[in-house]
Amino acid sequence: MNPRKNLNQTRGRRVRRVRAKISGTSQKPRLAVFRSNRHIYAQLIDDEKNHTLASASSREFAKQKSKEKKTGQAGLVGGLIAKKAIAAGVKTAVLDRRAYKYHGRVKAVAEEAKKGGLKI
Repeated sequence: MNPRKNLNQTRGRRVRRVRAKISGTSQKPRLAVFRSNRHIYAQLIDDEKNHTLASASSREFAKQKSKEKKTGQAGLVGGLIAKKAIAAGVKTAVLDRRAYKYHGRVKAVAEEAKKGGLKI
């Protein structure tokens, strides 16, 4: 079997396994984190209404924080999503880490969101 195809199937199973256990509501939305090689993105999603409540990404301050390492940029995204969540009236969220380990950039987003006042 093609190794790349096998890797994608394994990643897809991990994503489905994580998503089967969590769901976002308007009171407790899902904090979805996506990592690319260059940037990191976070969204607060209400799955009942299929609506994004707030979003933040490292692209928003890519120009002025370009010297910051990727983990540092992820921390800034976590703080920004926490501010936007509080402004939208959200106090708690459930973390959707997709197929990523709770480590590195994903952990930095979650920890800074917690420090920013968002209960995860």
